[in-house]
Amino acid sequence: MVSLTDAQHKFRALYEEVGKVVVGQEDIIEQFLVALLSNSHAIVEGYPGLAKTLLVKSLSDTLDLSFSRIQGTPDLLPSDITGTYIIDESKGKREFKFQPGPVFANVVLVDEINRAPPKVHSALLEAMQEKQVTSGNSTYKLEEPFFVLATMNPIEQTGVFVLPEAQSDRFLLKIKIGYPNPNEELEIINRFTEGRAVSQLKKVFDKETLSSLHRLVRDVPIANDIKKYALGIITATREKKDIIEYGASPRASIGLILASKARALLQGRKFVSKEDIQVMAYPVLRHRIILSFEAERQNLSEDDVIKLLLKK
Repeated sequence: MVSLTDAQHKFRALYEEVGKVVVGQEDIIEQFLVALLSNSHAIVEGYPGLAKTLLVKSLSDTLDLSFSRIQGTPDLLPSDITGTYIIDESKGKREFKFQPGPVFANVVLVDEINRAPPKVHSALLEAMQEKQVTSGNSTYKLEEPFFVLATMNPIEQTGVFVLPEAQSDRFLLKIKIGYPNPNEELEIINRFTEGRAVSQLKKVFDKETLSSLHRLVRDVPIANDIKKYALGIITATREKKDIIEYGASPRASIGLILASKARALLQGRKFVSKEDIQVMAYPVLRHRIILSFEAERQNLSEDDVIKLLLKK
């Protein structure tokens, strides 16, 4: 079992490794780690050129886990990601053999997931929720741990499919990535125009360490009043009918508590604080609430509405 001290050493080492490639974005890296420690999936949304794919790839390079990448395109088929049956002519006879697709990996990067068609989303939904793939009459279990880390481009309009609400709900966090500040951007320019970029990162986490951290996260204590505070936020999303048409489900309640426990561990604390709940409310809820017409008329975003809920 990994101790809290050992975990902190591992976290610092991971931040240092990812920082060799990605400049800044510490909050974004923290949120990705929250998803990994919670044994859950995450999706990152941001404009082109903000290193979304690079960040996910760099994070996966620090994990001693199998990795695969799926590029979302409008002509992608479910069999392109889950696998298909092929004719095997080995050993002197012909037979159909299942050839696993790229989803059979520990870490799956789905780049531009909103460009993939609905059938692909359905295939991914089973993999994300049930940790299995059904092909023909057979079901194949995915190896644990299994993480889907997806990216989205919010301004793309051509060949884009809206992510189903059911699938969005399976992502523990929706992470928004913004522009770097001038100092960070200058470092990015220097690093990638002067040949200073690092191509190989050290492995920090393996399967056994991650499994121990998953158990450690669930053992982080949370006081009843903090738990009720988190529940009050979720309940408010269902009661504020003037600005929220559809509120968050009980899966959001579970996700908010679990994500807050993971953040407390990352911060080096042995308990969940109110701040953890408030910080994680944004990535946990922003893709789980549907705003009303009145909120859209007032030009309110999901984050604006969550901020109003936290104030009250």
